[in-house]
Amino acid sequence: MPAATRPPRRSFGGLVSLLGAGLLAAALLTAPATGAAAPLDGAAPIAAQTWNDDFNGPAGSAVDSAKWTLETGGSGYGNHELQYYTPGAQNAALDGQGNLVITARRNTDSGLGCWYGTCQYTSARLNTARTFTQAYGRFESRIKIPRGQGIWPAFWMLGNDLGTAGWPTSGEIDVMENIGREPGTVHGTIHGPGYSGAGGIGAAYTLGGGQSFADAFHTFAVDWSPTAITWSVDGNVYQTRTPADLGGNRWVFDHPFFVILNLAVGGDWPGSPDGSSTYPQTMTVDYVHTTSWGGSSGLPYTGRITGPGGMCVDVAGASSTDRTPIQLHNCTGGAAQQWTVGTDGTVRAFGKCLDVDAASHNDGAVIQLYTCNGTSAQQWTYRSGKDFLNPGSGKCLDSPNGSSADGTRLQLWTCNGSAAQRWTLG
Repeated sequence: MPAATRPPRRSFGGLVSLLGAGLLAAALLTAPATGAAAPLDGAAPIAAQTWNDDFNGPAGSAVDSAKWTLETGGSGYGNHELQYYTPGAQNAALDGQGNLVITARRNTDSGLGCWYGTCQYTSARLNTARTFTQAYGRFESRIKIPRGQGIWPAFWMLGNDLGTAGWPTSGEIDVMENIGREPGTVHGTIHGPGYSGAGGIGAAYTLGGGQSFADAFHTFAVDWSPTAITWSVDGNVYQTRTPADLGGNRWVFDHPFFVILNLAVGGDWPGSPDGSSTYPQTMTVDYVHTTSWGGSSGLPYTGRITGPGGMCVDVAGASSTDRTPIQLHNCTGGAAQQWTVGTDGTVRAFGKCLDVDAASHNDGAVIQLYTCNGTSAQQWTYRSGKDFLNPGSGKCLDSPNGSSADGTRLQLWTCNGSAAQRWTLG
């Protein structure tokens, strides 16, 4: 069923069972800040990698305890889940080929107790609450998920003030969730005060051609700025959420969050396994990477912005008039090519803002100079791939067909990682 209509998640229950209520607050409040970012190609240090785990190590070994904490227990985690989360490498181990394998299997230990009696299944859940938190940036993981009725893999995040603010006030960002009865669909959702559980705000992404996510690895990511969160699968943006989507409720995505990987069995949303379900099932994780948000490191930047062919992003005619076209031009060093990438997400020249005409979300929408007004049409995130994402539309600054011709007018276009969308600062 759609994420927006699912039962409440109350996902913090496992952390409480792991740490105890008092220790939980202390662990989250003392989580370390992100490390210093490194420069990109001599430019300002924007969108640099801040944390990663590529899961390299001997086959059968446990995850790095300096990066991850394994939660334990069979409390049901607020969703009537059926699994018992185990410690060590019992259900979460490296495969020796650069992957983490989280395994859900039928339980054979009669001494393991769950909320409903002897546990029927075991699995694993890992978090970075004690070791890594970050506000804003890109959070990405490449995962091959399992399949089958009753299975529930997830890559998600919770606010680091969980122990003091409580859920959902602390916030939750679900980067990827899948329920086994929907093999070709994943969900991305946010939860906060007034929009949690069944009222979570999100969307689904479905593969074409009847494909299943369990058949291959896929890359799941969010790009998170102070004003928007954008979800993508394999680089394909499928939704963006901003404060305007909350119906007047509070946007709580303004502080550090920590990362969680888990594989649940059963629960109110996916339902229980049935006669078609087979075990063991595995969730194979190639990596988890995070990068800084462009507005949080090394900004503001002032100088030229170059694109295809080394051509400069230019204000046509050096005019400061509203709706002046933005184009490519031979680099001259003039004021029309002096841009400031600000900490507020704007890109400015002549005191005005790089703007998507009419706040359009359409491919081909023209890019212009316009009086700064604080709208999503003027918000840009410079990412590690050297593209400029407009989070409000989920699309990128683009040179049509990758043109480097003098006078080429820039546009908005679906992000595709091509040279037409690669921009260099400095």
